[in-house]
Amino acid sequence: AQRRAWGLLAAGGLGASLLALHAVVTPFVMPALRRVCLPFVPATSAQIENVLEMLRGRRGPLVDIGSGDGRIVIAAAKRGFKAVGYELNPWLVWYSRYRAWRDGVHQNAKFYISDLWKVSFSHYTNVVIFGVPQMMPQLEKKLEEELQHNARVIACRFPFPCWIPDHTTGEGIDTVWAYDLKTSMG
Repeated sequence: AQRRAWGLLAAGGLGASLLALHAVVTPFVMPALRRVCLPFVPATSAQIENVLEMLRGRRGPLVDIGSGDGRIVIAAAKRGFKAVGYELNPWLVWYSRYRAWRDGVHQNAKFYISDLWKVSFSHYTNVVIFGVPQMMPQLEKKLEEELQHNARVIACRFPFPCWIPDHTTGEGIDTVWAYDLKTSMG
């Protein structure tokens, strides 16, 4: 009887461990199974500074598309922006919410679990994106259709294929391109 109890306990422990592993790993693996993979790569402090430089003098709501662990949104909120991050990975969204609360900017920094293709960005005047080359043409078209003419789009790591940047700063992986839609779209 004692041997059977240990067997059941071991089976239950193994099952619980596998369930926990599945819950932790799935949000990180699922994006890789999508048509366009957006891996989580944290923004460097230089990238954050370059983004903030491109936001200098700007007003209006800000959105970070694929906000990861919330670094850009939190930095922008600290500069007075009402900032929102959209991210597919629920673990990163919960962590971002915690960091915003810890840093005292949770009133101005909001995070949502959502697919960027299912969100309208029409009411944002400042857009930040850490994209991958495969998604930039589709995203360029989506933003052209949704954003107001006074919007500024800031691309990090990879530029948009057709738009002409109004400002560029940084070098290497820290390069940031700013597009003012009234001029970038012609």
